[in-house]
Amino acid sequence: MNFLYDIGRVLLDFDFESSLARLLPEGIDDPHGRLERLLERKDDFEAGRIPEDEFIAWAIERLETRATPDDFRHAWRNIFTPNEPMWSVVDRLADAGHRLILFSNINSIHCPWIFETYPRFSRFHGAVLSFEVGAIKPEPAIYEHAIQTYGLVPEEVIYIDDMEANVTAGRALGMRTWQYDLRNHEAFESWLNL
Repeated sequence: MNFLYDIGRVLLDFDFESSLARLLPEGIDDPHGRLERLLERKDDFEAGRIPEDEFIAWAIERLETRATPDDFRHAWRNIFTPNEPMWSVVDRLADAGHRLILFSNINSIHCPWIFETYPRFSRFHGAVLSFEVGAIKPEPAIYEHAIQTYGLVPEEVIYIDDMEANVTAGRALGMRTWQYDLRNHEAFESWLNL
């Protein structure tokens, strides 16, 4: 069986706000709003439509911080916590011979850094990463890229993602899908039943 795996809030939980808040000058007005505004261009960045250096310069300006680009990269990366129950499932699936493929909206600051930082990603046989493809989920182009690149038959794919729109798009193509909730891993295990 082929498994398509989202990364964020499936394999790795994340918290952008706590990490990026450290870059804000003390006493700055509306710190939460400033961090929220970084999301304005996040989708374009993850789709590879904005070069990394341009996004970082824009983000530093938005935050009104004296942080360097390297400071920003460090804060942007250090947001992750492994979801251990799901990694146990990954190990079981890989050991049983299933083909595992990462399928993620992600950016060039996080990749390949996460693969170096979390060597357990070596359990995966391939990856479809939005910033490399030039499209983000749930856009049809990224699903078609995954299908073509890995010779997938949608009806033979189990796709796990935390976002409803993304699993809906996968289901429309014929994939067996699960909208994952970090707070209820047991429901996923019951559904998977392997």
